[in-house]
Amino acid sequence: MNQQDPLRLAGVRLLAPISVIVPTYNEAENIPELAQRLQALRNDHDVDLELLIMDDDSPDDTRGVVSRLDLDWVRLVVRTSDRGLSQAVVEGLNAARHPVLVVMDADLSHPPEKIPDMILALESGQQFVIGSRYVAGGRTDGEWGFMRWLNSRIATLLARPFSSARDPMSGFFALRRSDFIRADRLNPLGYKIGLELIVKCGLENVGEVPIYFADRKRGKSKLDFRQQLLYLMHLRRLLIYQYSALSQVFQFALVGASGAVVNLVVLTLLSRLGAPVRLAILGGIAVSIVTNFALNRRLTFSYARDQSVLPQFMGFVLASSLGAAVNFAVADGLLRFRPDMSVHLAAMAGIASGMFLNFVANRYAVFRKKRS
Repeated sequence: MNQQDPLRLAGVRLLAPISVIVPTYNEAENIPELAQRLQALRNDHDVDLELLIMDDDSPDDTRGVVSRLDLDWVRLVVRTSDRGLSQAVVEGLNAARHPVLVVMDADLSHPPEKIPDMILALESGQQFVIGSRYVAGGRTDGEWGFMRWLNSRIATLLARPFSSARDPMSGFFALRRSDFIRADRLNPLGYKIGLELIVKCGLENVGEVPIYFADRKRGKSKLDFRQQLLYLMHLRRLLIYQYSALSQVFQFALVGASGAVVNLVVLTLLSRLGAPVRLAILGGIAVSIVTNFALNRRLTFSYARDQSVLPQFMGFVLASSLGAAVNFAVADGLLRFRPDMSVHLAAMAGIASGMFLNFVANRYAVFRKKRS
């Protein structure tokens, strides 16, 4: 980079018009200060900036607050259907008028003053720029407790298969409209839309700008246990989207592992109830087959769960039986061919072979996709 004054350079780059999208629900107390700080940004950088407040029909006085602001560059969109933070952001991105898009929260945890640095990073070649808590110079409010910090770190770690960014869970980010319109089948779930955009828009050049993440002073956080569960479901969607075949194998193996646990639990329970050993073993196997079928139909091969259950279940039992037969044949064959081989190694080879055949049979026969 040349030796020009970075503040002047940032000001020049902010000549591109910007749309700031802010999803809200019961954030009336924070809107005036947010608008005031964005107004200062407009004045300092002489930039054409619009603010889109995407409100999920808040019962507070959001409508009145925005009306009293009386600013022609502030638009309020009241959403009465398909409500949710991520859905509000997507609708706002589609409704934005300008070529540069910025998304941020309304609770003042994201500093609007950092928008110039984010736009500068976009102009320097980044496709997606995150206002980051976890890069050098970034930090969080001192009032954050350990559990909140741990929750954020675990969520970030779980996002690692999709992005190497340090703070991919941030709700403060910028991108160009030209990149956003490349999005493929956006179907966000929960409160984290940034990761969805990185994956579905194919954004590989992701930059991060350090920010101070302030704790909210007014209003109530929307992050609860339900949102955390939705985040896990969202990660599963992205896993299927980006790693379709591999994700199915992983889910199939995970369901198989859960079946082993179910088998042992039922076996133990029946034994303690006084059932004969053979009956307890058969009971464990039977229940684990049923739970494996239900989970695979619901999760691994969810696209096929609108098809007839009984034929699928019979096919699943047959495929499981073939897998078990291959498991035994491979392990037994290896031990016959190599008597010095470890029994555990032979058993693992048998399990892997049986699971592979079981997966292929279920994927391409039992739960096969219907042709359009």
